[in-house]
Amino acid sequence: MNLSFSFLNKLVLVPSSAKKLKQKNKLHDYSQKIWGSDYIFEPTNEGMIAYMTGIGKGIRASDRIILRQGCESYEYQIEEIDYYSDPPDMWIALLKQVV
Repeated sequence: MNLSFSFLNKLVLVPSSAKKLKQKNKLHDYSQKIWGSDYIFEPTNEGMIAYMTGIGKGIRASDRIILRQGCESYEYQIEEIDYYSDPPDMWIALLKQVV
């Protein structure tokens, strides 16, 4: 009886641990921010891939960013991101356009 009780206790812990590991990807709206002041965007491969340097906390790989160029809005997924040590909220990321 002791063994089965211990096993059931571990089963109950698995879903709550899985919830902590699975984090929802966020959408960050940079469409109202100013290019050259709030961020730098450098497209390559006809805009399908880009490098972006920006300011903001809590931005992670797999999150998405909305950017505006003229009247058009574009959405990019963050493939990789690295934060600078100073200032700590400044980052550089590799982006892939979501089509």
